[in-house]
Amino acid sequence: MTTRGGVIAARLVWMLRALGHRAALLDGGISAWTGPLETTPVKPTPATFTPSPWPEARLAQLEDITAEAARNIVDARNADRFDGSLQLPTDPQAGHIPGAVNVPCRGNLAPDGRLRPIAEVRRAFAKVGIEDATTVISYCGSGITACHNLLALEHAGLGQGRLYAGGWSEYGAEPRRRAELG
Repeated sequence: MTTRGGVIAARLVWMLRALGHRAALLDGGISAWTGPLETTPVKPTPATFTPSPWPEARLAQLEDITAEAARNIVDARNADRFDGSLQLPTDPQAGHIPGAVNVPCRGNLAPDGRLRPIAEVRRAFAKVGIEDATTVISYCGSGITACHNLLALEHAGLGQGRLYAGGWSEYGAEPRRRAELG
């Protein structure tokens, strides 16, 4: 699995933004940074931490996924995991949440690891029915790469979606829950 383009770092950025902090991804990831990297150890400065609750409006729960009215559920995993032709040892079963559509998060990136132009990102989401003012629930295996899709949605002006952090790991862990293949 490649981490080009900040796909994994997107989780931290999404979490910080959801909690009201300013955060951003470096377009192209660390390999796009042309300046010097800090190599001198920095002594941490003590700080005061004030915890705040997770904003429930930004998170989706299993009940939201399985509700009859659930629509616009986007799976950020690669197509072979989505369609069930590849089942990793970490996947409890093959396939995806019934009714979900697939927008692999790495498809948000151009070959150089930078984000694709906004028009291309919008087209990729429009192809599966995600357009302006569509409320999206994004998931992946465990809630990490789904955040890259959420940031791509925001970047493309398609709004803020919700994260189903339990992802396929939670949903697929119950064999009685139906998995869709193809």
